[in-house]
Amino acid sequence: MSTKRVPFLKQQYLEQIVPALVKSRSYKNKYEVPGLVKISLNTGIDAEADKNQIADIQRDLAAIAGQKPVLAKSKKAISNFKLRQGQTVGAYVTLRGDAMWDFLYRLLAVALPTIRDFRGVHSKFDGQGNYTLGISDFTIFPEIVVENVKKSMGLDINIVTSAQTDDEGRELLKLLGMPFRRTDAQVAADAAAKSNAA
Repeated sequence: MSTKRVPFLKQQYLEQIVPALVKSRSYKNKYEVPGLVKISLNTGIDAEADKNQIADIQRDLAAIAGQKPVLAKSKKAISNFKLRQGQTVGAYVTLRGDAMWDFLYRLLAVALPTIRDFRGVHSKFDGQGNYTLGISDFTIFPEIVVENVKKSMGLDINIVTSAQTDDEGRELLKLLGMPFRRTDAQVAADAAAKSNAA
């Protein structure tokens, strides 16, 4: 009988992060601990893009996400943007379950560290414990064959958690390995602590 594979990051969450959050946040039981709900990836598509460009973007987003993206169509025509009703303006994918955990692990362990002069990501949340990260160049993902990329595209990554507050969401993602950039206040506090210790 074959046992089901559990994604590495999910296993780490269940075995280490849940007990750590129960202890640090004084939750009454493990079911109060916030977790990941879904991860959405989306990218915009130029209104003048031809069918080949749209197919390339679909192929690349599918390679990154591991599932076929849905094309977003414009709901109304806007002449200033040369946009017709029903024209393809973007592509998006929503990941849940094991696919979500696998993607987040690849993002944290493989993709983000390959960014040149990387100093961490911003730590601003949406007020409800959810986090959005913008990637300006999607070729940081190893699934992308750079030689096949005709036009670089950006990517929005929206991580939805079951956290009630931004602090809970931030602590959850930090424990999962999200490399948040240190704020000026944190740097100043560390410098003050060092000078006091000396």
